[in-house]
Amino acid sequence: MKKTVFVASFLIATTLLTPITYAKPPQTNATQSNLTYYTLTPDITTNYIMNGPQLGYIQIQVDLMLTDGSQLINIEHHEPLIRDTIISIINQQSEQQIKSLAGRENIRQRIKQKINQMLLIETGHTPIRKLLFTQYLYQ
Repeated sequence: MKKTVFVASFLIATTLLTPITYAKPPQTNATQSNLTYYTLTPDITTNYIMNGPQLGYIQIQVDLMLTDGSQLINIEHHEPLIRDTIISIINQQSEQQIKSLAGRENIRQRIKQKINQMLLIETGHTPIRKLLFTQYLYQ
């Protein structure tokens, strides 16, 4: 009996004397908290260069990750310029570039760089952190 009381007392004492730790809220990075996404609507449908006499068609949905939400108004204002840049780059691509994963990534990077260059001239900012193809269908 003394042994059970001792064990119970020991467990209660260790429980009461164990320091309580509280979870800290995750620290957010200041640059990540201002990220904003913008979807170009409607989807972009255009053609690309095929090896034969036919034209190849591609339909893409583009989402832009902006480094700062305050740049959203500039993106909306210059959306026609952004769409034109995307179409002009895709129209110059070969069938191999469109259909390969490496080519697709290359196209995505080129479009992002060109749009940021155009927006730097127009607005003085390069607001696009990432350009995402959320839909990519070709025929």
